[in-house]
Amino acid sequence: MVAPDPVDARLLAVLAESGRAAVHEIAQRLGMDPREAAMRLITLSGSGLPLLVGVECDPNGLRRALANAAAYGNYLGPPPSGPYAVHQSGPHPVQQPYGPQGPVSQPFPAQPQPQQTWGPPQSAGWVRADQPQPKPVVSRTGKVGSALEADSLEGARLSIQLVEVVDPADFLFTAAGYKLAEGERAVVVHTEVTNTSQVAYTSLPDMYLVLVTKTGETVTKAPVSLSSRPAHKLGVQPGETAGGHSVFVLPDATEIIQVRWSVRPEVDLNTLVWTVED
Repeated sequence: MVAPDPVDARLLAVLAESGRAAVHEIAQRLGMDPREAAMRLITLSGSGLPLLVGVECDPNGLRRALANAAAYGNYLGPPPSGPYAVHQSGPHPVQQPYGPQGPVSQPFPAQPQPQQTWGPPQSAGWVRADQPQPKPVVSRTGKVGSALEADSLEGARLSIQLVEVVDPADFLFTAAGYKLAEGERAVVVHTEVTNTSQVAYTSLPDMYLVLVTKTGETVTKAPVSLSSRPAHKLGVQPGETAGGHSVFVLPDATEIIQVRWSVRPEVDLNTLVWTVED
């Protein structure tokens, strides 16, 4: 059997400590993407190692969730079988809702809607219901220390504050027992996420947090956590504020100009950007 690479070895070491653990708990301890940890463990299981990767659920609760999603046309069915593929950024094809389709509904004749007004005529308070109302402008950019708002894929409303960027953070990195290679430096980013909605946020808050360099390249976080600067935990419940630290390792000469947060790997309308000043 071929010896595992260092990341696989750390995964196996953490699993061997407890003998049984959830994939997201192992990933959280190592500061990894839970999906990457799951794929690595599945691959290791198939290589002949004495481990089993499974899944556990509440059957009745899962059936209710599927039934509710299908009733609202949100469930798109199971993914096609076959080897796992890396998704590229770009437009996604629109899929039909899961389940049998009902007969095509016939349009009803439009009914005149009553107009509503507020305030005296010709004043600033005079608003007609048949005219489009201005939407509040949400800022997606800011500086270190500012809080920006975004929506998660589950519909949770989040307020994310970039509290601090420690650059360089070599002393924190080495104090935790890690070693930097020649010509490398460490950067620690502290963020706080507040869930201001009634919907739970179930992802790792810094899963797609990256540094943007002066040349336009991105630096993803390192799979390490510091005892003095705890990492993010999985999920943020409604009304909760959760803080965490993300560790990055990059060439010493690389200049960082932005910190970027997204709900998915690619940049979209919910992407937040903080400018890092010298």
